[in-house]
Amino acid sequence: MQPYELSVAAAADAIRARKLSPVELVDSVLDRVEKVEPSLGAYVTVTAEEARRSAREAEHDIAAGVRPHGSLHGVPMGLKDLIDVAGAATTAGSRVRAAHRAEADSTVAARLTAAGAILVGKTHTHEFAYGLTTPQTKNAWDRDRVAGGSSGGSAVAVAAGAATFALGTDTGGSIRVPSALNGVVGLKPTYGLVPRHGVTSLSWSLDHVGPITRTVEDAALVLTVLAGHDPRDPASLATSVTDYRPGGDTDLTGLRVGVPRNYYFDHVAPDVETAVRHAIGHLESLGARLVEVEIPMTRYIQATHWGLMVPEATAYHERTLRTVPELYQADVRVLLEAGELMPAGDHLRAQRARTLMRQDWARLLEEADVIAAPTVPATAVPSDQSTLTWPDGTVEGVSDAYVRLSAPANITGVPSLSVPVGHDTNGLPIGMQLLGRPFGEPVLLRVGHAYERTRPVRPVATV
Repeated sequence: MQPYELSVAAAADAIRARKLSPVELVDSVLDRVEKVEPSLGAYVTVTAEEARRSAREAEHDIAAGVRPHGSLHGVPMGLKDLIDVAGAATTAGSRVRAAHRAEADSTVAARLTAAGAILVGKTHTHEFAYGLTTPQTKNAWDRDRVAGGSSGGSAVAVAAGAATFALGTDTGGSIRVPSALNGVVGLKPTYGLVPRHGVTSLSWSLDHVGPITRTVEDAALVLTVLAGHDPRDPASLATSVTDYRPGGDTDLTGLRVGVPRNYYFDHVAPDVETAVRHAIGHLESLGARLVEVEIPMTRYIQATHWGLMVPEATAYHERTLRTVPELYQADVRVLLEAGELMPAGDHLRAQRARTLMRQDWARLLEEADVIAAPTVPATAVPSDQSTLTWPDGTVEGVSDAYVRLSAPANITGVPSLSVPVGHDTNGLPIGMQLLGRPFGEPVLLRVGHAYERTRPVRPVATV
């Protein structure tokens, strides 16, 4: 196994034991970037010189007997191009922000650096995170297919071995969708658990920041660094910081896994349904008890999500949309202009619907400890495909399909973890998402970790 293939946990352990140097690891990842980046396009910019300098400093500290900076000492990372790093460009994938350079680190970047992580580069996003495909980036398993979005660059970098881990943002599924489509782990934490100060917003009442990794254990390691209150983010909650790393126990006896009888398995590709139901069955074999659950208010989910996101996004872009509209990509500009036409009453109704959904989901999660369902209804579609046609004749836009199953967790703010559970007949990855109670990340991570420990380890995509 090459160093770039190592998980966060394995790399950190090897560095701590002096079996691997930060320089060796960073060089291996940068060599991998050089090899795969021309065909995948995961990065906006690669900070190779700075990364190598940081790796040498980390190695010097180890040689000098200086105590390691933290749990991620010497581990290479990618950051979505919405996340500020002092002195670096944050373009948000847009010509609107072409000249922008961050004056200070975002909270998450500062915490990761303090833990010893080393920035390899900034990863591509769909413009201002307003899309589910990330057109600049190719799928790590098939370059003719979509990467998913909007954190497509981060997911592809991790899947291809071009970063040991990465951060993404998630407003309607933008961490979990590309993670599922590229065969990696994506965690959208509870709303307010991870601060968003210094992160470009799409929709402030729906935005989340979280890790994309190769294993559930890695997601837990990174979340432990990221979580915690920051008063500069008005949504940040003052919660106690914990160590999210799951233990080695794979016994799920007594745990109730909710299996939706509606919504989550409607209009889902057969390969996806088969893989996810098989994975749920595996959780049962580990001792979990399966319980059927009814997902509430399903007819209002997509309207509520759009009713919240569209006007909030437009409000954020109000000045530049009026002064430099020509700098936006056509698909994003249309959505932003549509937000100017949305009546205030629709936004207020969406807020009322969200309140009711949160209440109903709180009752739902009294019936089960976690909900298990597909992350997305279909695997990665060809890059030129715009719609999906279901057996009953229903035609659905690709972005609408990808967001359909992930949006409920953004509306309600509950945590959601996407875990790879197989491949379809074309060899494309399939993801299962686990949803839990607010601040229920320890339970989700325990279940996901138990699953992956008793299933074959997912390989780095052979691009």
